[in-house]
Amino acid sequence: MVYTDERQREGKNLSAGVMLWCFPELELEIINFKRMTSKIERRSRQRLVARLPVRVRSVGDNTELRAETRDVSTNGVFLYTASAMVEGSDVELVLILPSELTSGEKCWVCCHACVLRVEQGPGKSFGVAAEIRRIDVLPEIPMSI
Repeated sequence: MVYTDERQREGKNLSAGVMLWCFPELELEIINFKRMTSKIERRSRQRLVARLPVRVRSVGDNTELRAETRDVSTNGVFLYTASAMVEGSDVELVLILPSELTSGEKCWVCCHACVLRVEQGPGKSFGVAAEIRRIDVLPEIPMSI
């Protein structure tokens, strides 16, 4: 084996390719590690499984859709809608957040979000994963009888 400098000779600066060439038994361990880490939960907050009605408005063209959440947290939501949405698009979501995600009382909010992923949902619906970037609490309007 040819070393390019003294640090490599001491084994302190070997690249993964050189390591695998020198130690082929590591390849299986690296593959297994990649499989394990690919299934790690990436969400930073726990999601609440809840079916909540949502109004979705596309920021660019004011198109409004109705949807229903599958799960929601303070920084993300997965919902089902009848129309496909565009990945990377900015949307506003108006819904009532359940008391589990607020300070004890449910409240109306407008979530400013970005569509991360769109997939085929059950039946003819589409599943949409969105990252919530900002939440504005909406004022409660008293109902007159």
